Amino acid sequence: MDDVEVRELRYFRAVADELNFSRAAVRLGIAQPPLSRAIRQLERRIGVQLFVRDTRQVALTPAGHALRAETARVFDAVSAAVHRTRRAGQATPTVVVTAKAGVATDLLRRIVRSYAELPGAEAVEIVVSGYGEQAAMLRDGRADLALIGSPAEHAGFDAEPLCTEPRVVALPAGHELAGRATLSCRDLVGLPMPQWPGATPAERAYWAGRDYDLPTHGPEIRDSSQLLENVALGQTVALIPSSLAEHNPRPDIAYRPVLDASPYTTVIAWPAGSTAPWIARFVQVANSQLVTTVIEGPSSP
Repeated sequence: MDDVEVRELRYFRAVADELNFSRAAVRLGIAQPPLSRAIRQLERRIGVQLFVRDTRQVALTPAGHALRAETARVFDAVSAAVHRTRRAGQATPTVVVTAKAGVATDLLRRIVRSYAELPGAEAVEIVVSGYGEQAAMLRDGRADLALIGSPAEHAGFDAEPLCTEPRVVALPAGHELAGRATLSCRDLVGLPMPQWPGATPAERAYWAGRDYDLPTHGPEIRDSSQLLENVALGQTVALIPSSLAEHNPRPDIAYRPVLDASPYTTVIAWPAGSTAPWIARFVQVANSQLVTTVIEGPSSP
């Protein structure tokens, strides 16, 4: 088999996403005939058919589906190599660490302050990222380390837990459940739950407090501020880390412990198998700041 070029894989991915050669050509900024030739050449190189083509539609073959799944990892690896090589070549190398806004960035700032006190410590850039972006930033090299909260997929990463905390439910202040001191996950069945863009079924179940049942659909949410506003308006209820409740006391929201909800764990993650000494130092500092701490939930009313 001849070597496959990254350019050919980008062409393939565009067609696989669009399932239309004309749209894929526009997306790539090239004419359709050379795109078609490139796909045929790629199929010859690999030795399998990737697409089924007829006059009405384009569909992926089983081999095409397999390659489509693999290309994401290829592109992430290429991007990571470029990003990390550029940072290594800077006059002052910089460590990029990411976390989502809120309690995680507060914790990250504490870690960075301690790391900066080490002799010869590299400069650190904190990048505030959105829901679910931390793992993607690690995979494609935009970040070197990340603070990732539950639920998290750690495939391809090494990770160590930093803190674990219970979850509470955020309810509109006038909700009938707000009059109870404690609740269970069963009490939340049938209530509208927030929908996070791109969340997997397992993630949706986690945020609804149910491992197997799909939650009742509520509004689409992109950050914690929007989440709390939707709770206050009565459009959703939400299971959240206790620290988020403690940092956001509001008269229009009631927070109640949910005794059987799975906890929320924050880990520090980095590319699996990394031998960079500064990653080891940064993780060591992180562990010295908060070694598997259990955060207590808010007291019952």
